[in-house]
Amino acid sequence: MPNSLHAVFEAIANVRHEQELRLALADKISEHFDVQHWGIYFLDDKSPAEIDIPAIPAVCLESNPVGRYVVERHAPAHEQLILSPGDWKHFCSRHDHEHVMTGPIICDGRLIGTLNLARDQGNPPFNGNDLADLSALCIHLSAKMATLRAKPTKLQSPPTTPLTARELQIAELVAQGLTNAEIGEKLWIT
Repeated sequence: MPNSLHAVFEAIANVRHEQELRLALADKISEHFDVQHWGIYFLDDKSPAEIDIPAIPAVCLESNPVGRYVVERHAPAHEQLILSPGDWKHFCSRHDHEHVMTGPIICDGRLIGTLNLARDQGNPPFNGNDLADLSALCIHLSAKMATLRAKPTKLQSPPTTPLTARELQIAELVAQGLTNAEIGEKLWIT
């Protein structure tokens, strides 16, 4: 089982874009955590004050203490870390979620998503080792998302272009959204 976590890390490292992420991790997360349900959910570009916990997919019902813990602290949690054994039933109406564990995906200091894991009835609860593994996984996911979202879009130009090298440089900065003043300052031109 320890090697399966490294397989998850390797899968994350090899992802080229966000759309590939779920597919790349499909079997690996289920296998490592022995979960029947899991998902990665990305939030809209809302400020932390605007995040409505019940609106986060796969975080059941209103006033969910596990979801609230993750949103407020940007730290992973499972239901028995926060609640007394058996109290989860009072918060989650889904019958296929006996045990839950959720971790944050962070980018630029803000919560951009969550990784949610659930085990069906009759399966063991999550423990400290599971939480440590989820924490490590969330660090890798957060770092990968920061890398994927930070890549500037490169202007692809044909081999023979009517633009000079300086014009291409300016066009690329325009494509990145810089203002004329910012471009002038960056390129030392007036």
